[in-house]
Amino acid sequence: MSGVMAMPSLVVQSATPLQSRVAAPAALAPSAPAPASGLSSFSGIAVAATAAAAAGVAGAVRRSKRSTLAKGVKVSAVKNHRSLRDAKVVVCAGVNFPEGRKLRVAVVGGGPAGASAADQLAKDGVETYLIERKMDNCKPCGGAIPLCMIDEFDLPKNIVDRQVRKMTMISPTNKEVQIGQTLKDDEYIGMVRREVLDDFLRQRAKKNGATLINGLFMGMTLPEKKGDSYVMTYNDYDGEEGNARKGEKKTLEVDVVIGADGANSRVAKDIEAGDYEYAIAFQERMRIPEQKMDYYKDRAEMYVGEDVSPDFYAWVFPKSDHVAVGTGTVVDKKGIQKYQQGIRDRAATRIEGGDIIRVEAHPIPEHPRPWRVKDRAILVGDAAGYVTKCSGEGIYFAAKSGRMCAETIVKNSQQGARMIDEADLMEHLREWDGKYGPTYLVLDLLQKIFYTSDAARESFVELCEEEYVQKVTFDSYLYKTVQGNDPVGDLKLGWKTLSSLYKYKNQKTPDPMRTLA
Repeated sequence: MSGVMAMPSLVVQSATPLQSRVAAPAALAPSAPAPASGLSSFSGIAVAATAAAAAGVAGAVRRSKRSTLAKGVKVSAVKNHRSLRDAKVVVCAGVNFPEGRKLRVAVVGGGPAGASAADQLAKDGVETYLIERKMDNCKPCGGAIPLCMIDEFDLPKNIVDRQVRKMTMISPTNKEVQIGQTLKDDEYIGMVRREVLDDFLRQRAKKNGATLINGLFMGMTLPEKKGDSYVMTYNDYDGEEGNARKGEKKTLEVDVVIGADGANSRVAKDIEAGDYEYAIAFQERMRIPEQKMDYYKDRAEMYVGEDVSPDFYAWVFPKSDHVAVGTGTVVDKKGIQKYQQGIRDRAATRIEGGDIIRVEAHPIPEHPRPWRVKDRAILVGDAAGYVTKCSGEGIYFAAKSGRMCAETIVKNSQQGARMIDEADLMEHLREWDGKYGPTYLVLDLLQKIFYTSDAARESFVELCEEEYVQKVTFDSYLYKTVQGNDPVGDLKLGWKTLSSLYKYKNQKTPDPMRTLA
């Protein structure tokens, strides 16, 4: 939920890429994400919460390998009738294009994944088309981004609404733990609005040469023969406004397709990438009284408990002049309104008097799709399922997957001078899975440990008081690398984790409910 809530995002680097063989596709690595924007951009804030056991299990998980392959299938055809006069030269993979001809890539979806891919492709000389149906898209997303993303993606400092340096973890009994004591003066979690971030990334891609198409992608015809084009069909909304837009039906022929069109990806359906489990993220933006807003100027809150989510967490995140209040769940999607009322009740004293200015809801992937590549079509971001479990981080991983995919295409096409094939795109998957696969496995494990009962959640919040937990978690989240390994610290943390879980599980009388100040 890059846009939803971001639990501690521990990043584990792996020296050995996950194996992948094109000839004999195997099952995809077990569950990965969750879920910006996401659970998608709620991505960095819960940073400290789940890291409790991360340090203790990271070493073992890093040694895990999983086969991650992509496969796909055919799509419903929407053919254009062409005469011999309109026939075009078919260029096979590895063969250079005629002079003046460049590799043509269509990127479907203009969020962080699609816009970052289009920007990199266009900047490096590839003929790029970016199709986005809603240019003012406002995805339900907590909007948290790690510090490293600002420099890595050359984002302007003013795109960050709030610099969060204080994180409050709140247990089922309202026990509060303050996180952030290990942060340096220049370190923070950036809070952004998706409509602002996404527009900036799209406009930069356009400035660097990408053709921006405001239209609804309807489907595509897969190539009938090796080297044939993909025929993209879309409704062009250029010049039309409002929800009643119909658009003009148009087609576009391209060599490569990047599906960055979110959890309900049409590109994924067209290549038969398979389904995945998803969470529902629900969020209300509230304008609260100024004196209450002052409390949230550099603070974010994360709530856990059966009353706010049976398998995730709820949050209050600061925006420019308002707060985002939301929750998410996989196991009880129909009960999302009940859990939203739960977070309203828990945070009542701090958001009292607030006016709801926007309501947002969106599906968030819980793990990667069974197949992510078919021929010359590939999925990135939420469409591929790149949202971390437990934390719901999606924004950074979406943008990163889009850029890494584009870099692979640029390299293997010699900056758009030659055709590529499935093997070239598989190279990107191997690199991605080798770099981030262990991260998803660790966070999946942490969710299974700490989100099973209120007793486990109390333990989780208690462990977040540990300075070692905070340091490892924040360093891992902010910079997307594990900051050193401390075997002694890991062993101590492992013992404290087991002791805390045992204590709360066998507690005969639960702690009384506290009242929030």
